[in-house]
Amino acid sequence: MATALTPTRIALVSFPGVRAFDVSVITEVWGVDRTDRGVPHFDLRRTAAEPTPIAMRGGLSLTPDRTLAWLTRADLIVVPGLDDHLIPAPAPVLEALRRAHARATPIASLCGGAFPLAQAGLLDGRRAVTHWYLTDNLRTTYPHVKVTQDALFLHDGNIWTSAGTAAGIDLCLHLVRMMHGAETAATIARSMVTAPFRIGTQAQFIEHPTPRADRDADTLAAVRAFALAHLAEPHTVAGLAARAGMSHRSFARHFQATTGTTPLRWLITQRIAAAQKLLERTDLPLPEVARRTGFGSEITMRQHFATHLSTSPRDYRLAFHRQPDQARG
Repeated sequence: MATALTPTRIALVSFPGVRAFDVSVITEVWGVDRTDRGVPHFDLRRTAAEPTPIAMRGGLSLTPDRTLAWLTRADLIVVPGLDDHLIPAPAPVLEALRRAHARATPIASLCGGAFPLAQAGLLDGRRAVTHWYLTDNLRTTYPHVKVTQDALFLHDGNIWTSAGTAAGIDLCLHLVRMMHGAETAATIARSMVTAPFRIGTQAQFIEHPTPRADRDADTLAAVRAFALAHLAEPHTVAGLAARAGMSHRSFARHFQATTGTTPLRWLITQRIAAAQKLLERTDLPLPEVARRTGFGSEITMRQHFATHLSTSPRDYRLAFHRQPDQARG
């Protein structure tokens, strides 16, 4: 991984058939200079087997600036989705991905980009996700892949896959958050006018809400806003349900349908995100961070950090703490 003095090197793997939207997402996240807002410098390179322009749908084209040999220098490799996931990726691309995987370089795919990874054999025996519409096809075409439909993105080893379209944004921001901290990811998300992270699964997007569900969603949005404004308080599902004017069971059911997760899991995710910001932006003692974010105790906060971030609050602060003049954005 790149050091603090070396730009993080990201390789966008391109070949005929890559989706213009996914290329734009990768470029927007890692290809825009935001160093004036405290974001680290990223070295994004468009790699391909040949240095000739690659046509994309809509009259667009992508001009590679490096060959696939540059993957040996990359800290992260990202494969965009495809216009037609059934078209095989070029052999040089598959071989370059295999070599990168053998070097333990992290590799991420957006949407149908899971298909080239599966074609290269990198997903054999691994959990993977793609657009819900392509799930059955991926499972049938590559039976050794443990295909799931219940995630916006997931990882198995050093391989990351994401669900369809907007979930690619979620994954890219999550990778930034892992490598550079929640505040950096939030700064990039603000400039993109998107949420720094979404929770739940893509199941929430498969079924169309009824008018009643829309009204419930508005009510639940107000409850979530209240919980966020009073995060230090010891919320319970029963208490939040009462605020929504629903029974405990009805509230839990509608909350899951609207957000793709349970009320308690949502609340824990928000507490962790708030704690990350305080650890990055302030020098508050850990017990005070725990109190302000509703964990109640440093021990409880530490347990949740270990479960969800695979680190401790203390180590997170050491890795991502910013001085006050660095925290603007």
